[in-house]
Amino acid sequence: MPDLTALPDLAVLPDLRVLHGRGAVTNASGRFESEARFREDDGWGEADDLPPLRTHVSEERAKSIITRNESPDISFDRSINPYRGCEHGCSYCFARPIHAFLGLSPGLDFETRLFAKTNAAELLERELSARNYRPKTIAIGTNTDPYQPIERTRKVMRRILEVLARTNHPVGIVTKSALILRDLDLLGPMAEKGLVKVALSVTTLDKELARKMEPRASAPERRLEAIRRLAQAGVPTAVMVAPIIPALNDAEIEAILTRAQAMGASGAGYVMLRLPLEVRDIFKQWLLAHFPGKLSHVMSLVRSTRGGKDYDPAFGKRMTGAGPYAWTVGRRFEIAASRLGLAKSRTPLRTDLFMPPPRAGEQLQLL
Repeated sequence: MPDLTALPDLAVLPDLRVLHGRGAVTNASGRFESEARFREDDGWGEADDLPPLRTHVSEERAKSIITRNESPDISFDRSINPYRGCEHGCSYCFARPIHAFLGLSPGLDFETRLFAKTNAAELLERELSARNYRPKTIAIGTNTDPYQPIERTRKVMRRILEVLARTNHPVGIVTKSALILRDLDLLGPMAEKGLVKVALSVTTLDKELARKMEPRASAPERRLEAIRRLAQAGVPTAVMVAPIIPALNDAEIEAILTRAQAMGASGAGYVMLRLPLEVRDIFKQWLLAHFPGKLSHVMSLVRSTRGGKDYDPAFGKRMTGAGPYAWTVGRRFEIAASRLGLAKSRTPLRTDLFMPPPRAGEQLQLL
């Protein structure tokens, strides 16, 4: 039996249920809800013929598209998030709590009730054309994945990338999806101008573990193949071992870096598991459902990296953690990355080629 004392904040354990193709095992209410909603066994048992939990996508007309930040922990000051929610279903996703602001659950709602910013490209053109705009690298994929499955049909990311390519604007992309290869026709020419870099997140080489951790993300081999093809096309490509989950995928750090380097990766990074707000309980419930025997061990190591707590949001610590275990992980990563030539200094993208789109009502100049 798992040590349930490791779950002091989980009020409703009967709610646990693994759904095929989904990550979260509950749909508990968000922290802003006035009422708590959860499933309760009424004695009649589970219906075996319930329809699968389908993805519902709402179209959103956003008011702005470039988000600014001043965090000292990250290397960019602006980003774009084409979608709210993410169909990949990673139980540990630190973006899940954002769904609570929409009156939805950070659990299953986050991966099944999505929002597509259909006017993203239009807004981007307008914001890039502002007289006071100064170009710097825009990061995409730092919140939810721009190449999640619904991108195949919605193509919000594709249209954003077309605007960035047309204006020669630098962009850095992070994804877990091989769907990024669809846009090689844009990424290749941008790379030739020094305008793009990509990072593929590879959390494990174990296909079965990947299906449990990231049920609708590309399989590990497909991500490695995406690294190979991007690098082959001249796109600077790094591998992200993110997140590193103690006692679950931490043993694979060196193996992941070795495989990625062999595929053409030219850089690497890592992030220690982060469990802010509702993610804490969602992840614990996921562990209880899939790896009950490891729950106490995993959470003990997590707390050892966060000063005895489930999470510490302090700048300088939230990405890497602190303490002996976190130090060991960091040194292992650094040694492997250095040995494989993946610890190179980052090459900044070019901003001097930027050509702002014409402003509304402004005629194009004739050459």
